[in-house]
Amino acid sequence: MGEGLLGAFDSPIFQRITSHIDRRRKLYLGVFTLGFVAGYPIGGEVIEWLLESEGYVPEGVEVIILQPLEVILLQLRIAAQIAFGMMVVTVVLDLAWLSRNRVSPGFAASRAIMALAIMLLLGGLGLAYAHNVLIPFLLEYLADDSEASGLLNTWQLQSWVGFVTGLYFSSIIGFQVPIVTILLLRSGAISRSSIVENRGLIWFSALFLGALISPPDPISLFLVGGPMLVLLEVALLYDSLYSGRE
Repeated sequence: MGEGLLGAFDSPIFQRITSHIDRRRKLYLGVFTLGFVAGYPIGGEVIEWLLESEGYVPEGVEVIILQPLEVILLQLRIAAQIAFGMMVVTVVLDLAWLSRNRVSPGFAASRAIMALAIMLLLGGLGLAYAHNVLIPFLLEYLADDSEASGLLNTWQLQSWVGFVTGLYFSSIIGFQVPIVTILLLRSGAISRSSIVENRGLIWFSALFLGALISPPDPISLFLVGGPMLVLLEVALLYDSLYSGRE
């Protein structure tokens, strides 16, 4: 990791933000708990919707249950994803509220509301990307690969639903890269030069994340990790234009 990025972690502003987040950990834990409890029944609806909807089970694929607790474990997994997403939203709104300069509560509130609107927009774009591009491509890829190998296309319910919901979740969270980057830059927690100097490490991390949740071929890897890289560059371009820097 580059010295510039390590230095940013030691900056007073970054320490202030981490201290603020630490003081609010009870709030974040409460939000996570609320999301987990509310997400459990939602998880059951999601599983039922996936089983009944067209396009999630490629032709020739049979979905089976191998363990009696699969549905319950899936509901817990989906609930955890919903809870984590709600916690991320809360942390980002906290970053939007917090500023390196003292501002009026009204201005801070308007900035937080704007951040929430942008997060919802980016989350919607991530959801649309996963639904229309990422998931159809990867499911067909996996089904065709099994068929070409002469294997029986039988997918376990837990693995199949976990894969699909994981792609949705990763896309929605991954598409938040611009708002998180801009807020960190605006708060002074990190500098634009630190990101630029460590661009290679950030690109590698995004592609590594893509490799963890997608088939190990270049196209699939880029479809998962590529959007985060593009959105990061868009955020840096916006910051450059906004601040009048190269």
